[in-house]
Amino acid sequence: MKEQISVLISKDEVEERIAQMAEEIDKAYAGKTVHLVGILKGSVFFLCELAKRITIPVTMDFMSVSSYGDKTVSSGVVKLSKDLDENIEGRDVIIVEDILDSGRTLSYLVEALSARKPESLKIITLLDKPERRVIPVDLYMTGFQVPDRFVVGYGLDCAQKYRNLPYIGVIEG
Repeated sequence: MKEQISVLISKDEVEERIAQMAEEIDKAYAGKTVHLVGILKGSVFFLCELAKRITIPVTMDFMSVSSYGDKTVSSGVVKLSKDLDENIEGRDVIIVEDILDSGRTLSYLVEALSARKPESLKIITLLDKPERRVIPVDLYMTGFQVPDRFVVGYGLDCAQKYRNLPYIGVIEG
């Protein structure tokens, strides 16, 4: 049975906010190179659109970490399945995430990446679900706060489906 999806945040709203976030990064990191670390697979759409709009020098790498699998609720166990390809010591690193939910995954990542001695380490997320927070996480920047509903689109999936939606939607029913 196909799920019903309603639009929560339109394509235009998402694109406008990403452009604003890129401008903020340009100002904060003027004269520097920022190293974006995308968390696979969900952040890919957001990271690419963000990187295209940043005008200062950008490098990027990816990690794959999950606490969901094919479920709609976090398992509570964080699994690292792809580590960085490059050394981040002395670099200005921004972790780029699709959604901050329980905080488990990002808390794990901050601890793991801080040990690698970056010059700075900050987190940005397209979506934030503060109602679901189990572990506090210090966010540098958020695109949108969303209610405690299962969201899809713009990289977010439900059992690997709906990542390609150009908006943020909510699965109904």
